[in-house]
Amino acid sequence: MPESYTQPSTSPPPLIRPAQRSDGEPLGALTRDAWSPLHSVQPRPTAPYGPFFDERHEPSHYLVAETDGQIVGFIRLVPATALACNRHVRQIQGLEVAEAARGRGVARALLRAACDASRRQGATRITLRVLGHNAPARALYEAEGFAVEGVLPGEFLLEGAYVDDVLMGRSLIDS
Repeated sequence: MPESYTQPSTSPPPLIRPAQRSDGEPLGALTRDAWSPLHSVQPRPTAPYGPFFDERHEPSHYLVAETDGQIVGFIRLVPATALACNRHVRQIQGLEVAEAARGRGVARALLRAACDASRRQGATRITLRVLGHNAPARALYEAEGFAVEGVLPGEFLLEGAYVDDVLMGRSLIDS
């Protein structure tokens, strides 16, 4: 997520499309370049880098944003659990935008595309988790209709500080 959120510019909207296996290398590079303790609970990536896609992270889980033929962001969208009683819920498990593309509406376009894709899959709810100190991401999510549904205080110890895990969600019905 962007470290500072600004109103999207009047740039043309990005192309949002399903990821392809061939996107793995540029998506891995984007993730490494965009890494920040503001939004990641994982350590800073170091070489040698593993593949972006693996058995738990398939291309079908991702939507990518392109501008001028370059991948500038992605969102990971998966069923919240494998339970049949929970199949109406989708969960966002990652949203990243290249620094050069921030402030241009890419994250907003990815969020909206994820909601649309979730509806097409029959979902009626969408959820996500965001670090409590990531105010720009939280503001964007709230502006897109997500509400805080729970907080796990001090859930993560990041760079010597305890950080809350904020659970957010929204309905996909009549929206």
